[in-house]
Amino acid sequence: MYNKSKYYTYKTGGLFLNYILDHVGIAVRSIDDALPFYLEVLNGTLEDRYTSDAPGVEVHVAVVKTADKVMELLEPTNKESPMARFIRQRGKGVHHLAYRVDNLDDAIEEARQRGVRFLEDTRRVNLRGRRLIYLNPASTNGTLIELCDYLNS
Repeated sequence: MYNKSKYYTYKTGGLFLNYILDHVGIAVRSIDDALPFYLEVLNGTLEDRYTSDAPGVEVHVAVVKTADKVMELLEPTNKESPMARFIRQRGKGVHHLAYRVDNLDDAIEEARQRGVRFLEDTRRVNLRGRRLIYLNPASTNGTLIELCDYLNS
């Protein structure tokens, strides 16, 4: 029998770091076209909608919450944005998994000690006060993973 908790928490250097799934980022060509599925079929609620024009981000975002999960629908704001490039190369669908941590700085340090590399130019605070950084997919077997925490929590 496996111990489920060991997959969510590990102990290193005296710190206990919890990684809790915060949201799933989903690349879409059009939020307006994708939204009915998430609201009507999955019975989600539109929690927020905003645009981030920050260089290297350039997306329209719709935050949808279901009973126990949060999804961010991510639509490129222009044809040259990183999200547009992602959709051209990989198609629509899951873009990233975001894990909330208690302290982003501690999580980054712990991961670096384990040899994890980061996409340094992605570190930022978004419009909603979430501090975040993406891990280099070379360190995660190809999955784009975001680590995040919230300034106001």
